[in-house]
Amino acid sequence: QVQLVESGGGLVQAGGSLRLSCAASGRAFSGYTMGWFRQAPGKEREFVATSGRFGASPYYADSVKGRFTISRDNARNTVSLQMNSLNPEDTAVYLCAASWGPITTLPQDYNYWGQGTKVTVSS
Repeated sequence: QVQLVESGGGLVQAGGSLRLSCAASGRAFSGYTMGWFRQAPGKEREFVATSGRFGASPYYADSVKGRFTISRDNARNTVSLQMNSLNPEDTAVYLCAASWGPITTLPQDYNYWGQGTKVTVSS
């Protein structure tokens, strides 16, 4: 089973920035679609951003467009999420996910999940 480990979460004031990272085990990382999701207590898991396999263009949720940027380093088997202009609505546990299929926003299409890293944005 592929293992994903997130890092970089923390406490930040509104308007600030954080950079999350996800390290993946296994070979052929470029063949994965990678996604970031978030989940606040009592809420459903929400799509944030995805980077498709083999160089596909990224796609973002409307709520984070222009503020978040997903990037990947296939040689190091890592994917990152740069989060700028954070607001309290961004507070959640952020989870990294991987899929062997094409780019998708649907959680059920992802095969592997990390444990998550907590992001808290204060005002």
